[in-house]
Formats: sequence, C-alpha cells, structure tokens
Amino acid sequence: MDNTTVGFIGLGRMGWPMAHNLAAAGFDLIVYDADPTVGPRFAEEHASAVATSAVDFAPADILVTMLPNGQIVQDCLLEWTGGVASFLHDGAIVVDMSSSSPTDTLELAAKIADRGVHVVDAPVSGGVPRATSGELSLMVGGDPADIARVAPVLDVLGDPARRFVTGRLGAGHAMKAMNNYVAAARYVATAEALIIGEEYGLSPAAEIEVINTSTGRSFVSEVVFDEVVSGRHSTGFLLGLLAKDVKIARALADAAHVDAPMSALVDERWSHALATLGGERDHSEAHFAWWDATLTAP
Repeated sequence: MDNTTVGFIGLGRMGWPMAHNLAAAGFDLIVYDADPTVGPRFAEEHASAVATSAVDFAPADILVTMLPNGQIVQDCLLEWTGGVASFLHDGAIVVDMSSSSPTDTLELAAKIADRGVHVVDAPVSGGVPRATSGELSLMVGGDPADIARVAPVLDVLGDPARRFVTGRLGAGHAMKAMNNYVAAARYVATAEALIIGEEYGLSPAAEIEVINTSTGRSFVSEVVFDEVVSGRHSTGFLLGLLAKDVKIARALADAAHVDAPMSALVDERWSHALATLGGERDHSEAHFAWWDATLTAP
C-alpha cells in the first residue's frame, strides 16, 4: 500500500468493519468515534492512531465520514474542537459515505472550498454483511479527478462492479435517498398486501412465496419480508435511518417542485412508524406501528 493516510470518523455498525478493511489493506489510519471507548479499542486492535481532537486528523490525505446524517458530518468538519476541515492540508479529500442530504453535502463543500479541501459523496448500500466483506454498493458523486484519487479507498470498501459514478457532487446522496425511498415504498405496499390478504384467508408466508415467484417480487419481498414472516426482524438496518432517507427524498421532490404524491404518503407512513416505535427498532418492524399484526408465518 502507498503512504496515503486515511482518517475515518464513525466506527458504528457499518463504520467499524469498513475501517477494519482499510487497516487490513495496509492504509495508515487515524480513527475517531463519538463514543470515547470505541476509538481507542479499534486503535489497539488494528495498530492505528486514534484522534482525540480535530487537529489529530492533520496528516490525513483522505477523510472518510460514516455518520448518521449530514448535519453531524458538518458538525465534525466545521465545529468539533475547531473543525476537522480547519486542520486538513490543501488538496485533502473528504469522502462522505453517510446517508446525507445532497443539500448538506453541497453546503459543506462550499464552506471548506477556500481551504483547498475537496468533497466526494459516496453513500453505501449492502448493510453490515457487505461492509464486513468489502462488497458494498457505492453511489459516488463529485469531480472526476477527486473520485480517481480516492478510488484505492473505494476499491477496499466496495465491490468495483457495484460502484456507480452517478454525477456531480451530491448526486451520490440523491441516488441513495431515491433507492431507499423506493425500498420503503415497496415495504409499505408489501405489508399492506399481506394485511389485506389475511382478511381473505391468505397466510403471509403463502403470499410472500407467490409474490417472490411473480411480478411483485423485489429485494424487499425476498429478503426483508423473510425477516418479517419468520419473526426474526434482524436485517440490521434501523427504522430511523430508513425514515430519514425517505424524508430526504420527499424534501428533494419538494425542492425540485416535482409532483410526487407517493413520496409524501410514504414519508407520512415512515414518520408515523418512527414516532410510534422509535428509531432504534429494526426497519422490518415498521408495520407494527400501522396495524396490531405480526405478519408471521402460522
């Protein structure tokens, strides 16, 4: 591995295995997590450096952020102990792999451009299993030259065959929001179909079996609803994160003045689930907020 130094902020469910893969690939790492016990533990296990303040990221050539939302990314880059961006060198690149709003990404890039720090957005899909295996799907937006410079890092974190350069800065985050909005809409429609079907004597397991061999088939019906009808509810993707992405999608439609009533309806459904169940529940439990039904196999 070359002498590229990578900073990594956010060692959560996804961030820890992603940073682990970078360490295993030979990158010099500087890590930080808001939980003060996590960074030192990672550093000890991986012989990496741990940051205790923003200035500790000064050697980083590439800074990866894997955080809950774009506002937290901005707080880290602009506010935390002086703002990490204040200490990055001219030409450093921030790769935001969080599920952020494109508007937050563009705002951040504008605020740090005069420091010579560039931004690439590269949100991910694939959950903890693909974060662990290094086979995440990546949706990448930014200047082509910046994307080329961070490609060695992206090659470790995601499957190159599943890396999509979506366009200008912000396009990656827009694509992630659109993808998750479609998945959330499919969840609502599939759950409604199972509830309606039960009123006509259909079991949820039988319905899913037919849907998965018919035109209603989707990743949601095949994978997520396997968790639903089995009663496991262990996809590893939090309800709060999906509700956030749906809200971003609706906001983008509104900002673009696109007539998209479905986005409003899906947002209302997931906002209700979030308010009722809380953001820490598995997203495959969302239907519990809508009906008093388990949808599990008999």
